Amino acid sequence: MITLDDVHFDYGGTLVLSGIGLVAEPGTTLGLIGPNGSGKSTLLRLIYRALRPRTGVVAIDGTPVADLRGRDIASRLAVVTQESSADTPITVAEMVLLGRSPWAGALRGYSRSDRAAAAAAMRRVGVRALAERPFASLSGGERQRVLIARALAQRADHILLDEPTNHLDIRYQHELLGLVHDLDVTTVVVLHDLNLAARYCDSLVLLDRGRIAAAGPVDDVLTPDVLEPVYQVTVARSTAFGAIQLLFGPRRPIVEDVVTTCAGKVLAP
Repeated sequence: MITLDDVHFDYGGTLVLSGIGLVAEPGTTLGLIGPNGSGKSTLLRLIYRALRPRTGVVAIDGTPVADLRGRDIASRLAVVTQESSADTPITVAEMVLLGRSPWAGALRGYSRSDRAAAAAAMRRVGVRALAERPFASLSGGERQRVLIARALAQRADHILLDEPTNHLDIRYQHELLGLVHDLDVTTVVVLHDLNLAARYCDSLVLLDRGRIAAAGPVDDVLTPDVLEPVYQVTVARSTAFGAIQLLFGPRRPIVEDVVTTCAGKVLAP
């Protein structure tokens, strides 16, 4: 379980996140949604300690992440970001094996059990046949699967993903998020596509200008009344293929009747 309690964060005195409190329940997928600049990626970085909150507590299974060290945090938390270079000159197997780095000693290198864990992770996400391929030669969807395999090889029971569907086509978006949703780990994922969030997340946190605008089950958060003030667009909601489906349009201008009064009389223009 991942919890944030009254977390505040600022960059150089400018408040970026204010009063953030959330819970990612064990074994579920929590989606972080919101407009650009609302604080989603910053919140994720606070969870994996790339940033530290000004005030408040970020905890994993009740232990503040600030108190976790080395292998303690590696055994609990794996991260998949957009920062992995596609031209890394290593094979798929070597990329996945990097997930075992926290457990490999500086002198002994990777053990047989480390390699077995990497192979099992590749099988689980369907990339075992790509083991000897250069990582740089893979498609975007294949690379994302490999990075998730690396996270699984780490054997952490919490995974964070920052916009994992970015630059993927529709097929790979659904395949990747379906895979993530079916993992038996606690997952927090940043998503821009609200229809993907509707289909593959168990709960959502909607951020707006650094504050939580709504949080809870998907059905409660993805409503026109909640979304329209935040995104400033018109939202229509329906159901398709067993999940909420949202349609978006330009915000309708408010049209008021023009009324002119003159000498106590109301005149229509």
